[in-house]
Amino acid sequence: MSWEQHNRAFLSACLQRVRHLLERHVEAPAPAPSFLPQDEDVEDWPEWKGEPERPPALRALCETLGLSAFERDVLLLCAGLELDARFPALFARAHADAQRTWPTFSLALAALPGSHWDALAPQGPLRRWGLVSVGTGIALAYAPLKADERIWQFLLGIDGLDEHLDRLLQPPPEAGPLVASHEQLARQVAATCASASADARPPIVQLCGRSRHDQSAVAARACELLGLELHCLPAENLPGEPEALERLARLWSRETVLAPRALLLDCHEFETGEGARSLTVQRLAGSLQGLLFLASPERRPTGARLSVLHDVPLPRPEEQRALWVDALGQRLDAEAARALEPEGAIDALVNQFDLDGAAIRSATLQGLGHLLLEEQPRPEQLANALWTSARSASRHRLEALAQRLEVRADWEDLMLPDSQRQHLGELELHLRHRALVHHTWGFSPAGWRGTGTSVLFSGPSGTGKTMAAEVLARRLGLELYRVDLSGVVSKYIGETEKNLRRVFDAAESGGAVLLFDEADALFGKRGEVKDSHDRYANLEVSYLLQRMESFHGLAILTTNRRSALDQAFLRRLRFILDFPMPGPRQRRALWERAFPPGTPTQGLEPARLALLEVSGAVIRGIALHAAFLAAGEAREDKAEATVRPRHVLAAARRELEKLQLPFPSHPELEGWE
Repeated sequence: MSWEQHNRAFLSACLQRVRHLLERHVEAPAPAPSFLPQDEDVEDWPEWKGEPERPPALRALCETLGLSAFERDVLLLCAGLELDARFPALFARAHADAQRTWPTFSLALAALPGSHWDALAPQGPLRRWGLVSVGTGIALAYAPLKADERIWQFLLGIDGLDEHLDRLLQPPPEAGPLVASHEQLARQVAATCASASADARPPIVQLCGRSRHDQSAVAARACELLGLELHCLPAENLPGEPEALERLARLWSRETVLAPRALLLDCHEFETGEGARSLTVQRLAGSLQGLLFLASPERRPTGARLSVLHDVPLPRPEEQRALWVDALGQRLDAEAARALEPEGAIDALVNQFDLDGAAIRSATLQGLGHLLLEEQPRPEQLANALWTSARSASRHRLEALAQRLEVRADWEDLMLPDSQRQHLGELELHLRHRALVHHTWGFSPAGWRGTGTSVLFSGPSGTGKTMAAEVLARRLGLELYRVDLSGVVSKYIGETEKNLRRVFDAAESGGAVLLFDEADALFGKRGEVKDSHDRYANLEVSYLLQRMESFHGLAILTTNRRSALDQAFLRRLRFILDFPMPGPRQRRALWERAFPPGTPTQGLEPARLALLEVSGAVIRGIALHAAFLAAGEAREDKAEATVRPRHVLAAARRELEKLQLPFPSHPELEGWE
């Protein structure tokens, strides 16, 4: 016989004993079982014929929760209502009422040996662990008693979560073998938990890092080593009412007693200091029994309960490379996967993107999805598909925090002096060969910290700072996001840092370029502390300095007031590029490209228009205004629309008036029609 069969036979014998006691109480006894003890020997059990190392469920429950013999019999009395069709009639006879087909505490006191009044005390195991529920609206001794469904199913040998918990919990995400660094970390976590197993309440294991998938994978592996089953609870599913939270804690604590289980509380969806929600996490952590993992981007307060901290970094570059190769090998034949190697596609992905295993597998699946119809995709097709899907990994997180800009400009659109163009080219080299220099050559042995690139573009408005950011994003094949400072800076203490952390964390995978326009509004000089507002403003700048230094990707800041920026901040920038007003040669080139090829023009001379000492943005504004003037004039005269010098000069006067600048008096411009 299996353990399940032996267990049910044992439970049946125990129910038979309690039924006999009940029948004796109503003066209708059945033949007593051979093992039936006398009243003074209520601790005896039926003989167990199953596996010695695995006791029956009822006996394990009683020993683990410390049930007395009388409490055990009360539980069996209630379980009999669910498991034996003869019990309801016996209850009705015992109560002398055909309608009262349930057990009561008064009946248990009268029919069962070894009775004691504190068996139904709130702090007693029957009610504390929710083994038995008591009906309301009537005196306790006469209220209906009911065995919890999870408990009587456990007595039958049916293993499953409580129905209420099952609606809140999730299984951990599926994960393949861990990378070497995470396997080592999981073994370290398991060793920490095993060393604390003798304590009544093991410490909370806090797993901190960017990847919730890696955190759950490490926790699941540690539980596998400890012989535990891991379940995940998203913190957003936590009830806000104290009574509901207490019930949740009690139910889960009972589960850890009934079966070897551990809980992972996922706190990635809300910030550390979010008031009531953070207190809810603390209250739950303080109430739970058993092993608890807390997954979040950074350490969280856990109240009085002891906690240990383990950082879960993303896989190392060489590990990410192996993950890309493995993901491709699962979906491509060996020849197609090897074809990517000479092109350096995987090395380029590892150089630019910092992804966990789940994101790499997802990007591989997405990238190859539209190539399935190709019998033999070319290496460049595979490389482009993987790059595009990896780039989109952070898009959904950034869309709500920053504005995505359409990237159209390229080098030929950027009119800059040769020195600035050379500096931009060097900046591109820094980004393309980051992994080789920092990791292969060992310039950053501590990991990704400090491997990002922070750049300042300074110069007057309209000199091409934003366009240069577009050019870099396009050359690198990345998304460009402009951070709206009005949505980041907050008058409330600590909110600016929170908003900035969300932006940087969302872009940390390296799939996006961050553009901070008018950065002097945010990265200004730290001033003398005269009041609390000055102190917190300085803290915001200090936080920014630290976060920019640890940022993995490319952050571009633009300003037309470089002198207003904090000097400590300037020292941490990798590149500082000054964008001067365009000279005559650049202005001529800008005018040559100012009007699209489809625009009809007549008599325009870029060399003469270059006499207007304005920026590239002003030139584009003048060209647009001149086009509208020409279109309006043609409609009034019913003539063919053509942009002429008079339209351009009129538009230039309007633009310069808007900027409160005088129109230049130059002989070559006067009277030009």
